Amino acid sequence: MELTADLIMPERTALIVVDVQNDYCHPEGALAVRGNDVTAVQEMMPRLHGLISAARANGVPVIFIQTFHEQATDSAAWVTRSGRGSLGVCRKGSWGAEFYEVAPRPEETVVNKHRYSAFVNTRLDSVLRTLRIETLVMTGVSTNVCVESTARDGFMLDYHIVLAEDACASYSQAAHDMTIENMEGYFGAVSSAAAVENNWRLWSEAALKTAL
Repeated sequence: MELTADLIMPERTALIVVDVQNDYCHPEGALAVRGNDVTAVQEMMPRLHGLISAARANGVPVIFIQTFHEQATDSAAWVTRSGRGSLGVCRKGSWGAEFYEVAPRPEETVVNKHRYSAFVNTRLDSVLRTLRIETLVMTGVSTNVCVESTARDGFMLDYHIVLAEDACASYSQAAHDMTIENMEGYFGAVSSAAAVENNWRLWSEAALKTAL
């Protein structure tokens, strides 16, 4: 699929910001402390900030996905992930679970999740249907785990998917590139943040001319 202006019309599109939280992104967060390289996260943050600002300026809903884990959702299968190395990540009420360098506005939606995909046992689909959203612009971390899991499930639920490949990040370039290949091959369009912003700007300019 190729990025077209019709695909990301502001009134039909939502910007999904996945897991931009201290434990996943901060140099002192749990993943960095355990040896994961968060350099790519630091590098992509200015583009993510720009995309969030552009969405707000053009009337595109911004939906923040926030992971937290607690005993109530720590199933026997779930706690074995990553060789049990993820047990202390994003615990409910912790600093690590707080947002990293992004701040949802009071009117913006935050969807809490407890698994990799933001569609599993959450209200995300109901929120999107209520807003009459057809296309999801995917951003956040990590590209190959929670961003990809959410994008795949969104596609299976008949949403168009646009992956803003330079507004998301993984802990290795190879992992990031693997998701780019998967998305382009099977699940949607891959685009730069700048191209998404430009298309939104063109839509807004066209709408203004029509109104005049």
